[in-house]
Amino acid sequence: MGRKKVLDAPHSRNPCNSRLIRLSVPNLIFIFTNLPASPVLTANGVLLIVARFMRFLFIVVLLALPNVAHAQVPQDATSELKLDTGQEIFEAGCIACHGPGGRGQPQTTLGFEPPATFPDFSDCNGTVREKTFDWTATIHEGGRGRGFSEIMPSFAEALTPDQINKVVQYLRTLCDDRAWPPGELNLPRPLVTEKAFPEDEWVLTTTVNASGDGGVSSELVYEKRFGKKNQLEFVAPFNFAQRDNKSWIGGIGDLILGYKRNLFHSIRSGSILSLQGEVSMPTGNRLRGLGSGVTTFETFAAFGQLLPGRGFIQIQTGAELPTDTTKMPQAGFWRTAVGKTFVQNQGFGRIWTPMVEFLADRDLQTGARTNWDVVPQMQVALNKRQHILANVGVRRPVNNTFGRTTQVMFYVLWDFFDGGLREGW
Repeated sequence: MGRKKVLDAPHSRNPCNSRLIRLSVPNLIFIFTNLPASPVLTANGVLLIVARFMRFLFIVVLLALPNVAHAQVPQDATSELKLDTGQEIFEAGCIACHGPGGRGQPQTTLGFEPPATFPDFSDCNGTVREKTFDWTATIHEGGRGRGFSEIMPSFAEALTPDQINKVVQYLRTLCDDRAWPPGELNLPRPLVTEKAFPEDEWVLTTTVNASGDGGVSSELVYEKRFGKKNQLEFVAPFNFAQRDNKSWIGGIGDLILGYKRNLFHSIRSGSILSLQGEVSMPTGNRLRGLGSGVTTFETFAAFGQLLPGRGFIQIQTGAELPTDTTKMPQAGFWRTAVGKTFVQNQGFGRIWTPMVEFLADRDLQTGARTNWDVVPQMQVALNKRQHILANVGVRRPVNNTFGRTTQVMFYVLWDFFDGGLREGW
């Protein structure tokens, strides 16, 4: 998911949001005097005054332009002066804080200290990874609506949806390096299938046996993106199993180190393809069933494809190649996830993504059979910024069910590039 450094410009609660055309003297007095009670004028109070003043000027411009146009052309003329392009709208209403080219105004010009999430729209690393949906929602709902600073105003009533879209499209042009995979291709993470998009995430996944022998397995995954197309991955599994005498044993499993490289992406076709290689080290106790006891290499391809209406399909296929096949056979696998994202609040609120995964694996031995599993699941954003998510599902064997139990799976995901665990709520 990427840091949502989106349009954090000065703002606070603004009475003009609900009735933009009521610019009477009493309303103006209310705008600039309705500040939180304080015995002294704090820096935050000054910031709020500046925010309201800049928004007031923007509204005056929007309301005055049609009248100026009528005054300068014959009465039978049908054309009016308009803010036709995203750049024109940005320069009229956003440049005072976000600066020329979206790089932000110097602090000496701003007159206040910008929040930590103040964006530089020309910074490809911080902006290309964001979805257009997230930018649009932040402009429409303001910082409060997406868990950013409240000094970012909502433009829901000052701009039409078409004008907001034009501004976002203009901001998209401020990074002209197309080597960065765009955020639209950062598809929701399934429980089992690996994504193709390089990320900055912590993910804690837990699997619990729902029947048969008791067993709980978890893995903590750390993913760190570097450069335009690369990602390092570290996985630390830890498992607990119930013995025949009903006692439990537990410990760390086989540690995994991986590297992912994005090979192809296209926003026009809605496609992304990456390759990943991993090495699993025999750190788990094989005799206790906590590890394989052998170094294993794994390689796979991950593909993602956007579908109409916020739908998507993701495919992962690869092989596990142990260095000692007497301890563990070679195996191949195929994983597919299909889903669709739904958004609350007319497309600007919390996201819900139902998915279903189809999983197949087979030992590469004569006479081996292919195991098929199905995993229906639901992912949901936990906070407003949507960089902390949860997913829960059930993994059910479809065939070869002997010795393979139904399992409940869930994860909690933290996209740390977007902010801290306590931010964005």
